[in-house]
Formats: sequence, C-alpha cells, structure tokens
Amino acid sequence: MALSTRLASPLRPALAALCRAAPGQRRGLSTPPGPEPTLDLGGIFPPLATPFSALQEVDYAQLEANLRRYASIPFRGEPPALCAAPSRALRGGGQPLGYLPHVSGLVVLGSTGEYPYLAPRERLEVLSCVRRALPRDRLLLAGSGCECECGEHREHRGDVPTGPTQATVELTVSMAEAGADAALVVTPCYYRGAMSSAALVRHYTEVSRARCPPAALPGAAGLGTGPPRVPVLPAALPGCPQVAEASPIPVVLYSVPANTGLELPLEAVLTLAQHPNVIGIKDSGGDITRLGLIVHKTRQEDFQVLAGSAGFLLASYAVGASGGVCALANVLGAPLCQLERLCRQGCWQEARELQHRLIEPNAAVTHRFGIPGLKRAMEWFGYYGGPCRAPLAPLSPAQVEELRGAFSSTGWL
Repeated sequence: MALSTRLASPLRPALAALCRAAPGQRRGLSTPPGPEPTLDLGGIFPPLATPFSALQEVDYAQLEANLRRYASIPFRGEPPALCAAPSRALRGGGQPLGYLPHVSGLVVLGSTGEYPYLAPRERLEVLSCVRRALPRDRLLLAGSGCECECGEHREHRGDVPTGPTQATVELTVSMAEAGADAALVVTPCYYRGAMSSAALVRHYTEVSRARCPPAALPGAAGLGTGPPRVPVLPAALPGCPQVAEASPIPVVLYSVPANTGLELPLEAVLTLAQHPNVIGIKDSGGDITRLGLIVHKTRQEDFQVLAGSAGFLLASYAVGASGGVCALANVLGAPLCQLERLCRQGCWQEARELQHRLIEPNAAVTHRFGIPGLKRAMEWFGYYGGPCRAPLAPLSPAQVEELRGAFSSTGWL
C-alpha cells in the first residue's frame, strides 16, 4: 500500500522505511489472499470483565458462565423493520419482540478486564478460555500492549535485551496463537513525555511487522482452538528469520488518556492508518471533533474508528464511527445494540432518547465508580461480577446506593 501524498509530515519517511521492511497485504484470519481484504469491526464489542474469586484468583468457571449468558444475545441479527421508541421497548436491559441485537464480538484483556493486574500466563489462559467458548464466526479482540517484558519471555531469552515494544510484539504473537482475531494495543505511557508521534509510530509499526514461526515462541503450543496461524517475532530473537508476509493478526490502536495520561496524537493516528496491518483505533477520549476528523482524514484508507464509551456512542456514529467497545455493554448489551441499529437506520429521535437513558449509568460504571462499580452492576443483571484485584477497592454501601440510583432513575432497574 503506497503512502498517501496528502500528509505532509516528517513521520512519512520513517514509516516508509519501516513498511518496506514488512511488505504484504492485510488479510483477515480465515480469509484467502485477495485484493485488500479486511476485518469488519462494525457493531458493539463488550470488553469483558475478568472474574476473580474471593482469593483474587481468576475464576474460569464464572468466566464461562458469563460467556454463556452473552451467547444468548444473537449476533448480527436483522434490524427491526421500523423505528420504535426505545424508551417503551426496552426495560431492564431486555429486548423487544422481534429485535435481534448486533454484537460483533468480544474484547478481552482491555482496561475493563483489569489487564495490568494479570500475569502473562493468566492473560493467555483467559484468552484461550474465551476463544474456546466463542463461535469462530464471532470476532475476538485481545489487549496485548505491554509496559514491560513478560516473565515467561524473559526466561526464554536469557540475557537478550528487550523493552515494551519487544514485549508487546511477543505477547501479540502469543495471543494470535491463543485465538485472537486482532490485537488491541494501548499506548506505552510510563515515559509519556518522550512518547512523541515519531516514537509511537515506530512502536506500533514494529508491533505490526512480520517475523518468524510459532515454534519460536515459548508456551504458544496448545493454546486456542482455531485454525493455525503464522505468528511473528522480531529478528532480534535467536532463530527468527524475517519473512515478507503480513503480521498474523491486524492491529487496532488504543488511546485511553484517562488511564495512560497520553492521547495518541492525531498525526500519529493518520500516519499509522496507512500501514497495511493497522486497521483501526479504539478512542476512549470522548473528543467527538477528533473522532470525526480521524474518520474524515482516513476515508481513503482501510481504517475503522471505534468509540471507547457508551456515553458518546450516538455522537460517534453520527460522525462516521464503525462501532463501539463499551464497558456498559457488560450489563446493558441489548440496549447498546439497539442504539447501534437505530443510528444505522437513521432513526435519530429514537436513538437520542435511548442515548439519554444510557449516559448516567455509563458514567457510573466508568469514570465515577470504575470497574468495582461495573462488577457490582453486573450482579444486578444476572452476570458474575465478583471482586476486583487489589488495590482496586470494593464500593462502600453509600456508593452502591448511588450506583443503583444511576440505573433505577433511568428505568433499567
């Protein structure tokens, strides 16, 4: 894919050099080679919460139980024939007669999944568990961004130096082997003052490059149930010859400034959108002007924009977003799918009414009470929430009542 001439940017020469080192066409998993195939990110993706036991161990039985509940929501159903007022049609997260919501897949190991608090082996086991339970026609996006190297990979390499970029590449490969269809890669942020557009472009481009076969990755064998993939690792690792082939899974950029203190610069996004294996961005910043500009500036690229919160989902669709990765979908998945349908059909009055009812509960389970609030709300809607890992603390009784009020005042409880 040729670099666009419309971007007059000093980043273009660097990206061009990196892309020449990793030629190839983007392809979706299980898709035969062809002219510009892509992975469709349209629709709603619930970012799964990771269930823990009272001892703060990952509770895989409860994870499977939650997945069975999510599986009861039909995927990519036919839209309703007419726009219907959602305030009357939806109560308590249910779905109206004849309505089939449009959930495109699941996200694991994102911010909602307490990803930073999981050990590397736990991350792969959680992903493998979800992949086994998820039908192959449903997409699975997995968070693979690293701030430091993974323990298993450090032991395998011995004294070979590494860092966040290398660790992210290795974990992305492992997740491809475990069954991920795409990697959701958060910005490295510890040295945020040094994370210039050029540094971030290089980081993401390295993650998207082609390298070597799965046998080079420790612990990859036996994970996942999908068809074999061809993972990649950097040439710095022993026994990893370069191959002129696209990365095994596409990369989705992830900008979440509330958690990282770093917004992926617009210039970097527009440059990376031209990379053949970067297919989109999940943007959780809530700046609709920025989202609209990204959609507009990447309209000639094979690049999709995902809203990172249900609070601005309608506005995101209005400026051309493809879908949303919304924590609130863990408890109100059907209403969010209904909102997506209404927006796509142009039923803006009904969509606006439904969006208004979602703003307060969304704020409660995100920036107001966070993951502890989301997990408590999950219990009210028939899912297992359970405790968070320390240092995330449970809600106080007063906070629980405030949380309940956010849902009851808008008619969901």
